[in-house]
Amino acid sequence: MSTPNEVKSLAFEAALQKLEDVVRTLEAGESPLEESLAQYEQGVQLLRHCYDKLRQAEQRVRIMVNEDANGNPIPEAFPMKPASAETAEPRRRPSRSKEDY
Repeated sequence: MSTPNEVKSLAFEAALQKLEDVVRTLEAGESPLEESLAQYEQGVQLLRHCYDKLRQAEQRVRIMVNEDANGNPIPEAFPMKPASAETAEPRRRPSRSKEDY
């Protein structure tokens, strides 16, 4: 079983392959209940990861609105929201003027 951090580091294709393996194992129905539950949880993590990767790809495609002289799309940078507060940049206090003192 992979940890949530290991799942987050997987490429889309690798996560999809692991998800397919989990589904096949669960469909076979040969695992004990506790193992099946653990595999199901793993599958949910992998599925969420795959959806996140697809959403990110969709965002990238949507922002490709400009074209160069040859008709090739010119991607524009877009802001990515942090996945959690842990990865967010700390907020800075607004600077004070002399009148604030």
